[in-house]
Amino acid sequence: MKIVYVSTGLGTGGAQIMLYHLLSRINRERFSPVVISLMDHGIIGDRIAALGIPIYTIGMKQGKPTLASIWQLAHTIREINPDLIQGWMYHGNLAAQLANIVFIGQKPILWGIHHSITALKSETKLTQLLIKLGGFLSPYVAKIIFVSKNSKVQHEALNYSIDKTCVIANGFDTDLFKPSQQARSNIREELSLDQEAVLIGLICRYHPMKDHNNFLQAAALLLKKYPNIYFILAGNNVDKNNDNLYQLIQELGIVERVYLLGESSDMPQLTAALDIATSASAYGEAFPLVVGEAMSCGVPCVVTDVGDSAWIVDNTGKVVTPRNSQALAEAWQELIVMTLDKRQALGKAARQRIIECFSLDSIVAQYEALYETILDK
Repeated sequence: MKIVYVSTGLGTGGAQIMLYHLLSRINRERFSPVVISLMDHGIIGDRIAALGIPIYTIGMKQGKPTLASIWQLAHTIREINPDLIQGWMYHGNLAAQLANIVFIGQKPILWGIHHSITALKSETKLTQLLIKLGGFLSPYVAKIIFVSKNSKVQHEALNYSIDKTCVIANGFDTDLFKPSQQARSNIREELSLDQEAVLIGLICRYHPMKDHNNFLQAAALLLKKYPNIYFILAGNNVDKNNDNLYQLIQELGIVERVYLLGESSDMPQLTAALDIATSASAYGEAFPLVVGEAMSCGVPCVVTDVGDSAWIVDNTGKVVTPRNSQALAEAWQELIVMTLDKRQALGKAARQRIIECFSLDSIVAQYEALYETILDK
């Protein structure tokens, strides 16, 4: 079975990483995947190509479709001649749908939605348009796959066809993301920190929805009581070259306690080195990979109640309201004042929850079963 995946792009976002994870485990004897990026090859494209999977790029600017780019996409899909087309994120979903309607026809289309909608007005004008257009076109797709239960409900309230929706959560490689005392030691040594230093991390790209401001404001509050805590921020554009980010850190007077590491080449080691992981997002999250990866490493999490973050964490961490730095700082404090044994027990429970509910192999099996069901119809 030949499947074309049409992705908005192949940068280092959670949705793109999940695509890589899916393709790394999909049964290549039964499925023959091909990837089309509406934009460029991207870092994740390199990793997918290393799997021996063909990649095509369309070169759209910021994923914005034009008639010429839709024609190019349709021409590429026609040449590949897949059995099924899987969209990946809003732009990829709609570009694939338009190409199919106008130029191809009769190919089953599946959408993959990796975004939640706290408030439509929080989105850019283009994203609002894409979401509304998706609701109009949703009856004409074979299936809409949400990674988040909350996201499914939110989109159905915006006229997405209820009988076409399903949820397949993100999955995690628990052999790759695992507890590591060596990782803990290595990161502290690299940063010239005491081996007992407490590290709180925020691992994500720089974007308004991730609310780095909230995280840093909470960090400043916590440091008033616990001056020996350290904060690690990593991800695309999360470095000293980011003037807005670095200026805020300076204004808050916490430069000595905050490390901006940029994109990490070894995310499992960095994640396993943390004492507490955080998702501070204000909106938009559906099923954040970084939370599941941290839990898989045995690291308890403090998350804002956006998307399915609260469901993922369950009773193995803390959940706070978005855009509330005081609540975030207090949740960190609750974990810090725990005995080491209690915090480690939380981490063990977090890892067990990922193994039982969100293992990568079980998630890939759900995609494979859905693909075969669609083609059988």
